[in-house]
Amino acid sequence: MSGRPTRIVLVDDHVLVRSGLKALLDAEPDLEVTGEADNGARGVEVALERHPDVVLMDVEMPVLDGIEATRRLLAAGSRARVLVVTNHDDDQLVLRALRAGATGFFLKDAAPDRLADAIRVVATGDTLLAPPIARRLVETHLGETRNHLLSRFDALTDRERDIVRRLARGHSNAALARETGLTEATVKTHVTRLITKLGVSSRVQVVVLAYESGFVRPGHTGEIEL
Repeated sequence: MSGRPTRIVLVDDHVLVRSGLKALLDAEPDLEVTGEADNGARGVEVALERHPDVVLMDVEMPVLDGIEATRRLLAAGSRARVLVVTNHDDDQLVLRALRAGATGFFLKDAAPDRLADAIRVVATGDTLLAPPIARRLVETHLGETRNHLLSRFDALTDRERDIVRRLARGHSNAALARETGLTEATVKTHVTRLITKLGVSSRVQVVVLAYESGFVRPGHTGEIEL
């Protein structure tokens, strides 16, 4: 986001939380809070009005919860990256958020300085932001659909399969380019093609599908960290 600060909209029903987040983020020279909302429905309206780069979205809110607000915001054509911020370390919540189109999931009890870093990561659209509980999703939520999901990877080339595994390690396009000897432009082309072939809407969902299908297994990749 060179040339201007990353624009942020805060959506949380607690005014003290919003004021604290605003003070924290406005202290960062490259971040700027440009709007606030106290419920999910208003959050969608503000985000569509202000065109932020990132929306910090609480989950439990009146009028409309953060998961449905995320779904409606992106369905309306917003290009904002949604970072779900919540107190709840829950596997089902993570899956629902990612399936709704959220780019990341952040716990409110994490160190405050990590939030600014998380926003920068999400704003680039380059690196997967995943919580520590991502590893648990595979065994808990695969069910009987694993084989069906895994079949989606059959059409991938060896190069594309390799890129999926590297994406699952949280590698950025720049890191992928360094490790594979490709240019960043070529890496972006591969990622775009992967999204189309796998029938998903983002690189985040490529990784979710890789774990849910068993194409990538827990413990076979490095820890996904901020």
